[in-house]
Amino acid sequence: MSSYVSLLICLYVVNISDKSFGEMFTSVMSVKQAVFAERQLIDYLRTYLENEIQRLDDIKRFFSRVTSLHSGIYNDPSATIANPIVAFKLVKRLKSEWMNVVHSNEAEENIDALREGYRRMEGSLPKLEDLQGAAQGLMRLQDVYDLHVEGLVRGHFQQISNGNAVDIYKPPVSDTLSGDDCFLIGKVAYDLEDYYHSVQWFEEAVRLFRGTEWSPENEGTLEDALDHLAFSHFKVWVHFNVEKYEKLLDESPPVTNQSLVLKRPDSTNLRTRNVYEKLCQTKGSQPKHFENPSLFCDFFTNGNPGLFLQPIKRELISLHPYVVLFHSFVTRAEAKSIREYALPGLRRSVVASGVNQSTAEYRISKSAWLKESAHGVVGKVDRRITMVTGLNVQPPYAEYLQVVNYGIGGHYEPHFDHATSDSSPLYRLKTGNRVATFMIYLSSVEAGGYTAFIYANFSVPVVENGALFWWNLHRNGQGNVDTLHAGCPVIVGDKWVANKWVHEYGQEFQHRCSLNPEE
Repeated sequence: MSSYVSLLICLYVVNISDKSFGEMFTSVMSVKQAVFAERQLIDYLRTYLENEIQRLDDIKRFFSRVTSLHSGIYNDPSATIANPIVAFKLVKRLKSEWMNVVHSNEAEENIDALREGYRRMEGSLPKLEDLQGAAQGLMRLQDVYDLHVEGLVRGHFQQISNGNAVDIYKPPVSDTLSGDDCFLIGKVAYDLEDYYHSVQWFEEAVRLFRGTEWSPENEGTLEDALDHLAFSHFKVWVHFNVEKYEKLLDESPPVTNQSLVLKRPDSTNLRTRNVYEKLCQTKGSQPKHFENPSLFCDFFTNGNPGLFLQPIKRELISLHPYVVLFHSFVTRAEAKSIREYALPGLRRSVVASGVNQSTAEYRISKSAWLKESAHGVVGKVDRRITMVTGLNVQPPYAEYLQVVNYGIGGHYEPHFDHATSDSSPLYRLKTGNRVATFMIYLSSVEAGGYTAFIYANFSVPVVENGALFWWNLHRNGQGNVDTLHAGCPVIVGDKWVANKWVHEYGQEFQHRCSLNPEE
């Protein structure tokens, strides 16, 4: 991490507001910033422990002094108390010293100092929604990548194949989940009435709680986990029997001897869920270049003089829809600069909701918009986009560069970039619908994070510093349904992308219209 970013993060931690760190789970960068907040808390706790150790050492010295008196000169109380000095010291201890020890405020002062330090840091600490979002991120990874819960608990990303656990990714840094960790994940699912997940996570919590002592930092107990697990099983049983009896009424001959199985809750994209998840796990039916001669790699200039001496590496991924991957489109230095410029402006990403915009659980990320006038590197990238596409990417004919950082299990479920109804704000813009998308990968990830094209049945892994380009509209202006795409959840890594959306108007001579919808 550069010194510039480290300085930004430190300044954020010191001068943080609730808004700045809101919805921490939606951005891995925000989670990284939280590391600095915990380091400050560690310093507060260290100071508290040092003060408490000093306080207890003082009490121990008093205890040792008093007990040594009773094992020494007080062995014969009658003779000892006859000495007026000894008698005075006894009275003084009982009236003054013991009272000072018993009624000392030092312990309260120490804990109050710790609590005050925590209070100052609260703005930079996760909220309840962050805990819930992080838990949902783990459950999302569990679902999309068909991960084994017991493996996740041990810190492994595993699928079950032919009865055996198989690693789909081995992280270089691993950690395990405790019984209390599993209890809280199960509790999030439980509160959402998602008993499919709550049963699995509460079962792990019960297994881990058994045989271990309760710790004061834990929120749950074995009794809590058993209670929630029992009710979750009951709700699954009720739901199963309702479905079973409805089926008995509808079918002939009746269905009998069905086993009780856990059923995943429905999602907003239920019709495409299976294809979406398969594409996130594999690359789908994407044809190999040697199988389809129409797909190729080359050094591309687009007839632009600026690319003659240094053509760009182009890989044609798909013809329908037309999707191109430009390798090494930006340099590492450019990608780093864009990430750093975007950092202060990152806010929870929104989606179109009728004529308005709102946050949504099917898009977990933070984003910021960068203008060419404020950042020279943005203008440089814009000009390069024009060179390889021939499109006018200057506002108002294209949107500002949107920089996105994905969160814990960050994803964007299947969606179109172009407007699909007259109610969309894009249709009210003078520059029309989004004709094309240019997406730049500003980082690499260790696992996950593919861009999946659902109906076209292929996906593209994250290629650091590369860029994906595709047309959202046919030449007759109609939306291309084959561009339905998704950002798969990130298993491990910090995914950054930059999006440039180009609009219809302003491209009349660069991208000519046609009445043929196939063009």
